[in-house]
Amino acid sequence: MYDQSVSVGKTKGFTLPRAAVATIVPAGHQVTLAAGDRVTLLQALGATATVTTRDGEMARLSRQDSIDFGFIDAPDGSAVASDAPFSIDRVWEAATTVYDPEIPVDIVELGLVYRVDAEQLDGGGWHVDIDMSVTAPFCGMGDILRLDLRDAVAAVTGVDTVDVKLVFDPPWDASRLSDVARLELGMF
Repeated sequence: MYDQSVSVGKTKGFTLPRAAVATIVPAGHQVTLAAGDRVTLLQALGATATVTTRDGEMARLSRQDSIDFGFIDAPDGSAVASDAPFSIDRVWEAATTVYDPEIPVDIVELGLVYRVDAEQLDGGGWHVDIDMSVTAPFCGMGDILRLDLRDAVAAVTGVDTVDVKLVFDPPWDASRLSDVARLELGMF
């Protein structure tokens, strides 16, 4: 594999070295950005990067493209996997690695994770049930964030299965934001 990383200028703009499949935010549908397209990096947090396209749309790059283009580091497995025994705290820690592609705040600080429960299975592993919401009921990114959360929690040592449900009751509102999120978003 050759180095595909990009050089990001002061304006955070760069030219795609190859075509890349991206998800339009917040609609949630996929598009292919062409090699040579000029895009602007908005954020590179968690496992993906978000850019604006030449048409002015926000698009979330895939994890692999975000790694290939040099915006995030390849996972080394140490973030949540360890010899430490399973705990709900480690599940919550894993959830903080998932970021909203529009807002530079993780989904826990945004107040999108409503409930985390775990049950030990007969074989000794754990099944984790999670309820989460999105900031708007018609957000096309809901299923994508749900899968990101599932994958992050599945990487926790001791977790055998994960079920993440999107819930809309109670509806999310800004009162669910943590103080950290409010500070990051300039709401203090």
